[in-house]
Amino acid sequence: MKVLAAMSGGVDSAVAAARAVDAGHEVVGVHLALSRQPGTLRTGARGCCTIEDSMDAQRAANIIGIPYYVWDFSERFKLDVVDDFIAEYAAGRTPNPCMRCNERIKFAALLEKAIALGFDAVVTGHYANIVIDADGNRELHRASDWAKDQSYVLGVLTTEQLAHSMFPLGSTPSKAEVRAEAAARGFSVATKPDSHDICFIPDGNTRGWLADKVGAEQGEILDRSGDVIGKHDGALAFTIGQRKGLNVGFPTDDGKPRFVLEIRPKTNEVVVGPREALALGELAGSKFSWAGLDPVASGIIAVADDSFECHVQIRAHADPVPAVARLVADAAGVNELVINPADPIIGVSPGQTAVLYVGTRVLGQCTIARTVSAAPAIV
Repeated sequence: MKVLAAMSGGVDSAVAAARAVDAGHEVVGVHLALSRQPGTLRTGARGCCTIEDSMDAQRAANIIGIPYYVWDFSERFKLDVVDDFIAEYAAGRTPNPCMRCNERIKFAALLEKAIALGFDAVVTGHYANIVIDADGNRELHRASDWAKDQSYVLGVLTTEQLAHSMFPLGSTPSKAEVRAEAAARGFSVATKPDSHDICFIPDGNTRGWLADKVGAEQGEILDRSGDVIGKHDGALAFTIGQRKGLNVGFPTDDGKPRFVLEIRPKTNEVVVGPREALALGELAGSKFSWAGLDPVASGIIAVADDSFECHVQIRAHADPVPAVARLVADAAGVNELVINPADPIIGVSPGQTAVLYVGTRVLGQCTIARTVSAAPAIV
């Protein structure tokens, strides 16, 4: 097969490209330039997509012996990831930019261009597995190393995208083994730190970055009864479940800490309250997709009373929680994926992604649009 290896400049993508060559594929390496003003050097393990990362990727490609190119996707990245991130925060939601990048850049824009150029698949260094069933259908599964599993951020992939995706690291027992292999191959990135945080906010100061992009005005912090108990310097920088940096002027009656329960962009208000008020008994979203066949329509899972049992995961490194999910049509006939966890989930915000699993298999995902509290309301 003729495959395009997405090379970020890190150890995982370098080893994935090398393994694709070892498997007998015709491989071409490509680095995506996503920033309009890339820094020359990284700051520790923060960020990615710098000039240094591009050079690291090229050195690895030279050792592997494959052609290497840099493609400028900065305009698409700004529109589909950065601008989306700003708009979601402005609407009081908490977006996941890694999800959007996988959905709209790595497995949409990149894959579309690769197929147009005659490539059969895109290879990445993600830790996840693709399993082909007896009928030739592709399924997305967790990686063998659950500690490094990245199937959550790949939950947005569609059947068509899975058909053109390759994850050579999925069955690797540990990241340590990948680093050892990189060292044996002579890759300079063998000991390079993993990137973390949001790549386009390399200093990790999300609040300051948002304030610079959309502005920040002082507003009020309210308790659940609507009483003003403090001031803030901008509601957009808060996230549901946040505890630190609330700047509340006096303690609660019971002495327990407060958490962000609600963000109101229109009135620039932040509502805080006890941790138990963060408990949610229902999550739902109309923007959903299946990672492979529709599990309901295809009959691959048992459905009772229009519902099916599964596990739901709401963050990349969160533990999966047993749940029951179902599709419910609204008055306009638009289906909404409704998820009821067996036990309330704490601190979930609209805008986050809920990924559904059965065992190790990824069924699909939805962007959470609404939630229903499991805690008693304040009357």
